[in-house]
Amino acid sequence: MGDRTELSMIGRRVSGRTFPATRAGGRRRAGRAGVLLGALVLLLAAGSVEAFQAPAIIEKIDLEKNTIQVRTGQRTRTAALAEDVQVLGADGKPLPGGLRAKELKEGAQVTITGEMAGGGPVIRVIRLGGQAGRVPTGGKDSVGLKPLTDMTAEDRYKGEDGGLYGGGSNQPPAAHLAAAKRQTARIVPVDADGKPEEDGKIGLVSISMSNATQEYSVFKRLADADERKSPHVAIVDCAQGGQAMAQWVDPKGRPWAEADRRLAAAKVSPNQVQVIWVKLANMGPTGELADHGRKLQKDTLAVLTNAKAHFPNVRIAYLASRIYGGYCPTGHRLNPEPYAYEGAFVVRWLIRDQIKGDPALAYDDQAGQAKVPLLLWGPYLWADGMTPRKGDGLIWERKDLSPGDGIHPSESGRRKVAQMLLKFFTEDPLAAGWFVKAKSEDSPR
Repeated sequence: MGDRTELSMIGRRVSGRTFPATRAGGRRRAGRAGVLLGALVLLLAAGSVEAFQAPAIIEKIDLEKNTIQVRTGQRTRTAALAEDVQVLGADGKPLPGGLRAKELKEGAQVTITGEMAGGGPVIRVIRLGGQAGRVPTGGKDSVGLKPLTDMTAEDRYKGEDGGLYGGGSNQPPAAHLAAAKRQTARIVPVDADGKPEEDGKIGLVSISMSNATQEYSVFKRLADADERKSPHVAIVDCAQGGQAMAQWVDPKGRPWAEADRRLAAAKVSPNQVQVIWVKLANMGPTGELADHGRKLQKDTLAVLTNAKAHFPNVRIAYLASRIYGGYCPTGHRLNPEPYAYEGAFVVRWLIRDQIKGDPALAYDDQAGQAKVPLLLWGPYLWADGMTPRKGDGLIWERKDLSPGDGIHPSESGRRKVAQMLLKFFTEDPLAAGWFVKAKSEDSPR
């Protein structure tokens, strides 16, 4: 039976698509096992499929190439492994040893969950046992928390009041806004040495982990095709899978070397980078906000300090916290709630400390040595699942998150963030000044 026929017999949802079962084959247990094994063959080959889950037999795991070879029916396929791939036991809990676990030997039956990315399959979850068809449904449509933008000065969450900038305000204080305007006015096209040049570039770079690179890469695609974007703005995605804030702390670490490689490939020099977008997160946070939040704050401060040293002309850092993490299955080690929600307070702590004049967050090189860029909120991405956010009605549906872990955005989730970024950079009064092309830059028609 051909792969396409086999897939047509599977009565389950895969990446938002429902495949009806046949009258007979779909009802027979023996036939269904073969059907499910055959499903992965087509899913791995079909670039149009967003996400997949199916059972397979391990043939080989290549740690050097970061790939997995699996047998499905009579065929063998090779897929890439996500840098933060989850390896779970049959009980759904993390398997000791990860990819090196003795249980992942040749011939082991597993369930693989992944998605199509960059033209090929990427495996995000490996779970012992044949559990295909059981897409994780852990988590909730709402966790009952109020978005920071909806909180007032009187609201409290673990002692914190509301508003992106505190005191119930979603706008920066007047003095900080004035400082931001001064810094923004200095964002102009520059040459490779950082000197103003009419035909120069304004580098806009992302720094963060897997979620960020998935979202930012879609933003880049949308923005580069948008007629409003200035031709001087060069968008480069330097965010990387598995590289959260703690991994960027070492100024000579792997993420910075990879960032240099990507900039060079895009023909953008470090001196041309003037704006960065940083999405705050660390992997596997534990404890209360006072514990994991302060670690994230410390790590992010180091990252921002590194960024200023690495990109001497960076003027503005737009900060972001995570999207909704309430659909994450119980026991997931990355960022379930309330950690995804609480990251927003860390963003605010950093900005507030800069406003208060913390010398470690000095940003004005005309008033002394700048240690970091000026900090502002970019678009605030969190909403309480299916509860509409005030003002814009933002919600996060299950389909917006990966069926494999409920943490990484699916294609619809990535596009949602990308559209928020594009709206921000084209409509924010400060950002639009350098991001949107001037009338003089319009091509003659």
